[in-house]
Amino acid sequence: MITTALRGAGLAALLILAPLAALAEVNRVAIHLDENDPARMNMVLNNANNIIQYYEEQGEEVEIQIVTYGPGLVMLRADTSPVADRISQMSLEHENISFQACNNTLQGMQRQAGHDISLLPEAQIVPSGAVHLIELQQQGWAYLRP
Repeated sequence: MITTALRGAGLAALLILAPLAALAEVNRVAIHLDENDPARMNMVLNNANNIIQYYEEQGEEVEIQIVTYGPGLVMLRADTSPVADRISQMSLEHENISFQACNNTLQGMQRQAGHDISLLPEAQIVPSGAVHLIELQQQGWAYLRP
């Protein structure tokens, strides 16, 4: 009777902890870009590639979000991105990388320009880049600002 109860409690504990263990298996990294500097953009992309390569060599999973806001949003603008080709290539090669664009910044740029601004097809709009970074860190994501 006691053995059955203990076995049941152990199973319950495993069922509760299993989702936490699954979360621990994926390394999650948020990379921040808030500068309109092609060298910095390339550094961000180099960091992302290096991180992906490292974890692949370790046999571990990794997920990367590159979060842009302020002048860094230029990286994801269809009309001005100096790294558009690299972003397209990386998105094709790595399904575990995504590119976040701050809607606050986008709206400000559109007001200033007086017209809509198109983003690269890889860009995903988040309400606020800064808040998105905060939320990712609260969820346990590692934070990197090259």
